[in-house]
Amino acid sequence: MRRSNKFKTALVFLLLQCVLLTNFAFAQAGQLPKTEEAKPLPKLEGINGQIQDEGMNRSQVMRTLHFLSDVYGARLTGSPNHKAAADWVVKQMNEWKMDNAALEPWDFGHPGWVNERASGFMLSPAKDNLTFEVLAWTPGTKGVVTGEAFQMILPERPTQDELTAYFNEVKGKIGGKMVLMGKPAVIPVNFNPQNKRIDDETLKRRLDPNATPPQFTPPPQPTPKPNQLTGLQIAEQIDKFLLDNGVLVRINDAGREHGQIRAFNNRTFDETKVVPTVVMRNEDFGRIARILNDGTAVSLEFDIRNKSFPEGKTSYNVVGEIAGTDKKDEVIMLGGHLDSWHAATGATDNAIGCSIMLEAARILKALNVKPRRTIRVALWSGEEQGLLGSQAYVKKHFGSFENPTANYNKFGGYFNIDSGTGRARGLGVFGPSETSAILRDIVAPFAEYGIAGAVSGKNRGLGGSDHTSFNNAGLPGIGVMQDPIEYGTHTWHTNLDTYERIVEDDVKKSAVIVAAAVYALAMRDELLPRFKADEMPKPVVER
Repeated sequence: MRRSNKFKTALVFLLLQCVLLTNFAFAQAGQLPKTEEAKPLPKLEGINGQIQDEGMNRSQVMRTLHFLSDVYGARLTGSPNHKAAADWVVKQMNEWKMDNAALEPWDFGHPGWVNERASGFMLSPAKDNLTFEVLAWTPGTKGVVTGEAFQMILPERPTQDELTAYFNEVKGKIGGKMVLMGKPAVIPVNFNPQNKRIDDETLKRRLDPNATPPQFTPPPQPTPKPNQLTGLQIAEQIDKFLLDNGVLVRINDAGREHGQIRAFNNRTFDETKVVPTVVMRNEDFGRIARILNDGTAVSLEFDIRNKSFPEGKTSYNVVGEIAGTDKKDEVIMLGGHLDSWHAATGATDNAIGCSIMLEAARILKALNVKPRRTIRVALWSGEEQGLLGSQAYVKKHFGSFENPTANYNKFGGYFNIDSGTGRARGLGVFGPSETSAILRDIVAPFAEYGIAGAVSGKNRGLGGSDHTSFNNAGLPGIGVMQDPIEYGTHTWHTNLDTYERIVEDDVKKSAVIVAAAVYALAMRDELLPRFKADEMPKPVVER
């Protein structure tokens, strides 16, 4: 037995040495394996060449990302983390000698919230750690709490009579328990994972100015039962039932693969209306549910410490400028949302978008350009709660087509990035076809970077990201189309959204493209064309 252990140890040591020597040899030859080789780029001329040189050779985009994600993430709207990140951005803008760097307050209307600590364990029939995130704007447990797990499985699409009958059935069974809400989701193995890059043919179709826009057909919905309750009615009654019957902790299933968790917020933002609530990874939720279904009791322990911040009712957008010259009262804007969800550090959503836009402004400032129009960076809060910060800003500064302010006709476009680390591949702009034609010409020199053009749209609806707050007002919001990389599949709103998921070469190139496009619009003789008064699409009213 001892000889066998010595042999195994020696074998492991030799294999390790082989791996280390192989990696050393690769490193010596400059051939360490890469996931994707960065292609050398042709040197551009004039101002585009200067932007390229500054952005690719002296970039600060990853440093900015580090502070926004590692140091200040997560940045939930109304939280001290978000305020600290916003203050840091103002300080950084001032160090870059930008003009008018400031916080601009708006009324969020809800207190801030932070989860300071959370731990959970299965105590029996086996001992193990549990992986979960706390639902925002829910209360803590006020210390360590221990109780048996209980699974509630409501009738499907219940009427009031059916829901009441189920509540009466379980009412005496849930006091002092940890309640698993519903059945565990079944997540099949994905045999056809999404490509990391948009293929050229797909990109060409998306950016074809003559293509018919795709028509969205909503999936068929089951016919409602007579007297069927709405989802909101059910949710409100469940919240009250759990609270009234002394449930210690509510456990929701994350319902995603490989330990991914998306934890959002208590829809009321009122901690007094819900019990402590967590979103547990599907693997732990399913394990507990299966043990319960065997008829075996499961004992759980939680310690959840949350804190509210009344001052969070006032939130902040961050703004800073490069002052214009002969057309300084006209403005070109760029930005992204600084707020994030709280399950991770919000790197791909959307610290990197903010970092790219700050880097674009830094590049222009480093080159000491003198733009004709004022270039204004804006980093929003409240995006994750419904584009609230950017809507408040647009309403205050520009109004809308139907009710414009004095600055409405002095606005020349807002560039937005909010789809993760993937490099810029195209632009979508609200406006007539001439608008996208101008943008196509502007980005054409950067074709080797992967950007393939621009397309116009007519939708004034809110959704997606903050550029639609401008579109909703009838203004040219410009959304940057990006390669997906791992955004929709892994990092978007999940506990995996961290610094490590950023592709540095991609974000450098995106910053260069945005800097060049913003500068070009700031220097044109005319603002981007808009729809004529009789052609302006009707606003979309949110319900």
